[in-house]
Amino acid sequence: MSEYHKQSSTEIMKLLNVTDQGLSDYDVKKRREVYGNNELVEGKKISTFAVFWGQFKDLLVIILLIAAFISFLLGEVESTIVIVIVVILNAILGTVQHVKAEQSLDNLKTLTSPIAKVMRNNQLVEISSKDIVVGDLLYLDAGDYISVDGRLLESYNLHINESSLTGESLAVAKMTTSIKEDHITIGDKKNMVFTGSFVTSGRGVVIVTAIGMKTEIGKIANLLDTAKEKKTPLQVSLDDFGEKLALGITMICLAIFIIDLFRGRELVESFMFAVALAVAAIPEALSSIVTIVLAFGTQKMAKENAIIRKLYAVESLGSISVICSDKTGTLTENKMVVQEVFIDQKVIPHDQLHVGNPIEKSLIIKALLCSDAVERDHKEIGDPTEIALVKLGKQYYFDELVVRDHYPRVAEIPFDSDRKLMSTVNHINQQYIMITKGALDVLLSKIVKIETSNGIHYITAEHRKKIEEANRNFSMNGLRVLAIAYKEVKENQTIHAGVERDLIFVGLVAMMDPPRKESKEAVESCIKAGIKPVMITGDHKITATAIAKQIGILNDPLEAMEGYEIEGLTDQQLQEKVQDISVYARVTPEHKIRIVKAWQEKGHVVAMTGDGVNDGPALKQADIGVAMGITGTEVAKDASSMILTDDNFSTIVKAISNGRSMYTNIKNAILFLLSGNAGAIFVVLYATVFGLSVPFAPVHLLFINLLTDSLPAIAIGLEPHNKKTMKDKPRDIHTPLLNKSFTTQVILEGVLIAISTIIAFRIGLSTGDTLTASTMAFTTLCLSRLVHGFNSRSKESIFTIGVFSNKYTWLAFLIGVILLHLVLFIPSFMDVFEVARLSVTQLGFIYSLSILPFLVNQWYKLLFVRSK
Repeated sequence: MSEYHKQSSTEIMKLLNVTDQGLSDYDVKKRREVYGNNELVEGKKISTFAVFWGQFKDLLVIILLIAAFISFLLGEVESTIVIVIVVILNAILGTVQHVKAEQSLDNLKTLTSPIAKVMRNNQLVEISSKDIVVGDLLYLDAGDYISVDGRLLESYNLHINESSLTGESLAVAKMTTSIKEDHITIGDKKNMVFTGSFVTSGRGVVIVTAIGMKTEIGKIANLLDTAKEKKTPLQVSLDDFGEKLALGITMICLAIFIIDLFRGRELVESFMFAVALAVAAIPEALSSIVTIVLAFGTQKMAKENAIIRKLYAVESLGSISVICSDKTGTLTENKMVVQEVFIDQKVIPHDQLHVGNPIEKSLIIKALLCSDAVERDHKEIGDPTEIALVKLGKQYYFDELVVRDHYPRVAEIPFDSDRKLMSTVNHINQQYIMITKGALDVLLSKIVKIETSNGIHYITAEHRKKIEEANRNFSMNGLRVLAIAYKEVKENQTIHAGVERDLIFVGLVAMMDPPRKESKEAVESCIKAGIKPVMITGDHKITATAIAKQIGILNDPLEAMEGYEIEGLTDQQLQEKVQDISVYARVTPEHKIRIVKAWQEKGHVVAMTGDGVNDGPALKQADIGVAMGITGTEVAKDASSMILTDDNFSTIVKAISNGRSMYTNIKNAILFLLSGNAGAIFVVLYATVFGLSVPFAPVHLLFINLLTDSLPAIAIGLEPHNKKTMKDKPRDIHTPLLNKSFTTQVILEGVLIAISTIIAFRIGLSTGDTLTASTMAFTTLCLSRLVHGFNSRSKESIFTIGVFSNKYTWLAFLIGVILLHLVLFIPSFMDVFEVARLSVTQLGFIYSLSILPFLVNQWYKLLFVRSK
């Protein structure tokens, strides 16, 4: 039975075989055998060692380990040690991130209250929440956390905060009557209570209908367990790149090995030469460089209110093509604010009231008196709608405590979900005035007069028509409406609900949780960048569409859909419709996952925002899960890739911009590494084909790959953010990193570096000394790659983006030059790195040849590459 909300209290008691005396010990024992304990069951966990071992299955890591083994065979122990350390550190980092990400179920468990009050054997007893069984009568009071799902039998002004499930911050007024509607969501089941929510006020009695994994929270736990985290586009690109790189290196080394054997070189010598070429070709530092660049990016983004939990998620941000965002607190301010007032038969904006007008002043005063909320030291205490009234008073310099002290309350009738009204009696100007506020549909039937600027008159049909029209217009615009009325009562009159009649209408106060000021601009930025913003909320459709229209997400009412409509669609049908829907209202956790999956099946990279437990599965399913740092539950944070410390949608847009720049920077760093390595390969190929001596000693390759390569690559990865990136469409995640244009660029730039190096090598060979030739080739290759770091900063010329705009490239260049010259001029280093002493003329050739590829590149970029 999943539709307990449709049953009456009597029917449910009979269905579950429970009396008002509660369950007996025998009943409890039998039911525990059927239903088990009230706790969440964890799926099988992967051991930490298995997670650690799994980090080594990445193809790029395997290539690095092969490089370490080759270096060991060559006797380069230092190179082997460095590579192994880098690989192990990356594995440890990946393991730590995985372990942290698996804490969702643990945090779900903390949402259950340890103690519960139940009726057993006709006695009210306290038991551990895990001992509750289906059929128990659970007693709730203000402040209680709810640890089961149940149907309300009794409610006394019971208000429950269900934000962890629905995402909506307003407490829900509960009722006991049955609800017959079909297609009803959790937020509309006002006669039910759910695990993970808590009682904000009132008290009630609940019959337990579900425990443990059968509760709504349990269903979410199952979804969390089955939702799969996807590899980021960068991880997919690097995997693809690693496969192609491994194949290419193997083929080249095999070709060199065969050529050497054909030319008559010894088998062992030919093999070791091919191995040396592999060392030159493999960018050993690539994995650590990507990690370093992403780590720096996370620090920068943390300063901009976006904390990255999963390192590779930084780059995925740049590929996002759809943002599925919650409404409350992300696109809106998460606080109710008065927008308009209907008074004296006209609508007045909240900031255009005149306190000199007695009737308008009277409305503000009465609104403050018939509420309990207060604001002190920037802290708001009370119901959000009443806080909105307090803020309205502050806007016109009325302090709620001063007003209430001046017109003291002598009696009250608290708000009741059945009456939908609240009344207070205040001593005002020697009179006792009862002020009533609440829902217009209830209050209007109790009104007999109306207050206008011309005095108090009996209310007419025309008056009622105007009031109802104003209320309808407010509601259609997503505004929450409170009606305010009053009447004079006698000093000693007994105040009860029956007195709330024959009232004088004052006005309507319309309020809403307004959009953040920056939300509209952020949505515009998304649309310009080719990103579709989608609102997914547990709120009502009218409210959701009103907000969506204001900030530019929704243009056509047909682009809005409710949760029950999703249930009527197959996955294929949802995929066909998903691109045409911009707003989803009254959704469940299952709906959110289906929406995210539908977009992913269409080939999109999806970001999903959320703060409640109900958002956890969708956050985990999304390519980038974005949790709210202020209002977010621990479950949402643990399931996410990124946490917003300001809960602001515009921060996501900034993060996307940073992510796009970061991917470009990483791609440029890879271009730098591969083009430099390609240059070394071409030089070795040249020497092999023409039967020349080996141009590089293994120690030369170690110096280049681990010192003069790593620093410039990291510097390129730290290139300043380029705002032009948000003018581009999201990149296609199916486009491989090593595509045709990228490969062509690598080869052409590698050829330029190789030409300069070969010329230097030939000049050295002309002296008749192979050591001098090797030294000139090594030095030219080193310097040309250091200078090439400036070329690789951008596809545009450095004279366009700014010669000195990236201080890190200059620092890397200077460090590399200093290290190289220490090797060339200090005798002890000369012996270790196998270099000859060079003349001034030879150095002049080297310097000139090293800058040649840079000049050709810059000439081409200035002439043929246009800035956007």
